Amino acid sequence: MSVRRLHAEQPESFAFNAENAAWARTVIARYPAGRQASAVIPLLWRGQEQEGWVTKPMIEAIADMLGMAYIRVLEVATFYTMFQLSPVGKKAHIQVCGTTPCQLRGAEELIAICKSRIAPHAHELDADGSFSWEEVECLGACVNAPMVQVFKDTYEDLTPESFEALIDGFAAGNPPTPGPQNGRQYAAPEGGENTLLDAALYDGSAIGLHRAYAREEPKPEEKKPA
Repeated sequence: MSVRRLHAEQPESFAFNAENAAWARTVIARYPAGRQASAVIPLLWRGQEQEGWVTKPMIEAIADMLGMAYIRVLEVATFYTMFQLSPVGKKAHIQVCGTTPCQLRGAEELIAICKSRIAPHAHELDADGSFSWEEVECLGACVNAPMVQVFKDTYEDLTPESFEALIDGFAAGNPPTPGPQNGRQYAAPEGGENTLLDAALYDGSAIGLHRAYAREEPKPEEKKPA
């Protein structure tokens, strides 16, 4: 994994809004005294949801809330690639799965669209700061490849055409419903169930063993003497 560093340009300060601050206090209270550091990942994640990315002031504010050294929170933020260390698109940050199943099913075409429509390189903003993209490792829905994740939602069974429509939807403020984009229900077989429906699978005839599986009584001459 490449070295991950904080963005060169940083905001002056960070503070959770009222709702998130109340949520953070609730999360911290779940842990016994001296163990508040256990809340560092959920607090960083909520901070990223609020701001779009993890900033230096955010790291320091969360460290102060948890009684941690700044370097310890920085270690967490830079280790986990789920945390964005530079500004992302305000309308969508698109994470394209580039692992083998998605590659075989067309991920390279999705990446090419990102390069042409958003920015030539990963983690770059488009002209008006609305979109950014990156290639990531397995997003965990290989049967629905290729797929992307936008913030915390996934969009699966993509084609170049449906991916273009996805970008158009986010641009217009009307993103598509998360999940498969080809009408499939979750990870169910396309076109409905089509396995184990052939009766020949059960009487043995499919592999030429129908007599053995029919459990026929042996003929008299085949019986062994008592």
